[in-house]
Amino acid sequence: MSSSDTKALIEQAVANIATEVPALAPLKIVIDLELRGRGDVQVYRVELPGPKISKQFADDAKVRLEIPRADFNELVAAGGLDKWIDAFEHGHAKASGQDQIIKLIANVVARQSGRNHTSKLH
Repeated sequence: MSSSDTKALIEQAVANIATEVPALAPLKIVIDLELRGRGDVQVYRVELPGPKISKQFADDAKVRLEIPRADFNELVAAGGLDKWIDAFEHGHAKASGQDQIIKLIANVVARQSGRNHTSKLH
């Protein structure tokens, strides 16, 4: 898969998350995204809002996301918020960085997920 294909997938992932969790859309943050494949590691700098994506290590990142490339592809293609949450809960995806920012994102996502489940019940 080429770098431009990967950038398009990252853009799609950001758009999907922003659609499902609108409160995260205006968040200004730089993310260091590490996609691990078979013997290959690709690192992307993702600046939000935007996104502005470049294939480089993000020295100014507040959050670092690590996810196997195959899992990332699957989450973008078929994922929804619940699938992303499962990936983090089961260790397929890992987030590290500034605790306050990670907790903020986790709280916003948890609240939105709760709203989604409540609205499905009605």
